[in-house]
Amino acid sequence: MLADAKARKGKAWQYGVRVHDRNREANLLTLQDMLLSKTYTTSPYTIFKVYEPKEREVYRLPYFPDRITHHAIMNVLEPLFVSVFTADTYSCIKQRGIHAAANAVKASLKDQPGTQYCLKLDVKKFYPSIDHAVIKQLIRRKIKDQDLLWLLDEIIDSAPGLPIGNYLSQYLANYYLTYFDHWIKEQMQVRHYFRYADDIVILSHSKDHLHSLFASIDQYLTGRLNLQVKSNWQIFPVAARGIDFVGYRFYHSHVLLRKTIKKNFARMLATNPNIASIASYNGWMKHCNANHLTKTILHEQFQRHGHQTTRHGIYRRQNKTEQDTERRDNCDTLQNRTIKFQGQRQWQSVEVAAGIQEQQSHSVFRISNPYGNDKQSTDRKISIHHYNSIDR
Repeated sequence: MLADAKARKGKAWQYGVRVHDRNREANLLTLQDMLLSKTYTTSPYTIFKVYEPKEREVYRLPYFPDRITHHAIMNVLEPLFVSVFTADTYSCIKQRGIHAAANAVKASLKDQPGTQYCLKLDVKKFYPSIDHAVIKQLIRRKIKDQDLLWLLDEIIDSAPGLPIGNYLSQYLANYYLTYFDHWIKEQMQVRHYFRYADDIVILSHSKDHLHSLFASIDQYLTGRLNLQVKSNWQIFPVAARGIDFVGYRFYHSHVLLRKTIKKNFARMLATNPNIASIASYNGWMKHCNANHLTKTILHEQFQRHGHQTTRHGIYRRQNKTEQDTERRDNCDTLQNRTIKFQGQRQWQSVEVAAGIQEQQSHSVFRISNPYGNDKQSTDRKISIHHYNSIDR
């Protein structure tokens, strides 16, 4: 029951969950019998491709019995896996996501003499390249229960490598590299090391040291894990280029948002402006130095689109006179504008109060129901804050 509850979290509307709920108790008893009798087999995968940020094959399993089974396994194995991971491992670990990795890099860059150069690399076709014999051997270092090993072997052998899309694959992929992490930290004595999935960043005071280290890393990954380093690995001075990692570009003095994310933000505002996406991009921007970015993309985007530009329509509420509008654009008072866009069933309006001050940036978005009266109307505000911003 616990695995079923976790597997359905946020997915109760999906077709597979609704079909399972028609006979939920009987299905769970059937799954229990299959596991006890060892008759469980992985269902056929549905395979499709995604193209953002790059082309990948994604494998999808039915909700029952497979996704419930994966969550049941992780209820037992997650504490074990996390206890083995080093503190420098990120991705698909609770409290250790993108922003935890970004904060760790920023903390290391405070040691400017020791972080003059960066080695950046990743693994070629990481998930499809994971060797079944090697991952099974690594699992047997920590797990001795034969029933659980049978079940894990059955799931691992159900697809080439580790299939992207399986809940279990995320942790097995991290575990596949965890002894490499220990080797880097404990034997190679690397201080500034960060791994997010298969993206690896190492900082050092010496370019020669990084070249020597890369040769050892390449030998380890090829010889012990049957993995290949992508040919685009790089060693470069941090001050000249910055470190492109987990969506940001890191320098010793500041942190910028990755260029592709900025472009996607601007494209969203131009073609399909919506509150949820704006709030999401705000989550990216508040962890970096984004004052100028906010002014350029968000505030000027609304000024640029004073008339309808898409099928959703972008409009601006004019002030009493054009002189007032121009004057208020050049001072630190607020100018109200309205963006209207059509959802699937109803029109919504978003009032954008955009105020620009020196070293300040603050925007408030108010969502209201145009069909209700004042008492029925429900407003929600999302405040976008940045470094050196002041709440109003």
